[in-house]
Amino acid sequence: MHSATNKRARRFVTRRSGIHGRGVFATTPIPGGSRLIEYKGERISDEESELRYPDTTHTFLFMLDNSEIIDGGRNGNTSRWINHSCEPNCEANEEDGRIYIDALRTIKAGDEITIDYNLYIEERYTAALKREYACVCEMQKCRGTLLASKR
Repeated sequence: MHSATNKRARRFVTRRSGIHGRGVFATTPIPGGSRLIEYKGERISDEESELRYPDTTHTFLFMLDNSEIIDGGRNGNTSRWINHSCEPNCEANEEDGRIYIDALRTIKAGDEITIDYNLYIEERYTAALKREYACVCEMQKCRGTLLASKR
């Protein structure tokens, strides 16, 4: 008998991505509305995240509504390899202080699982900052950056 975790793990695999580094790919069709995985990792403060990652745009951090941060780079799971896309097939949803990745639409076997990172940074969005957070998803409606719109 397989556990729920094993059953879920067979729905996707981690491998090299054309978007960036590693990615997560469906191994079977996944119906829209399905919950794929919880984003796991060590829970830390904003201050701790700045100490750990002072000068990098590549992290596995996910901020919760209460400003607590999940560091998927420590005690994380497969979800940390989900790449950004400006036209994602999944979304991140927070429920009771936990982050879940849910399918927005049916995902075909072989498709890369993606979310829109929608990163928000307090400072002014300059051309240099947008380049620092450049998007490489190559989707038709790519906005060119991982940053969320301030409008």
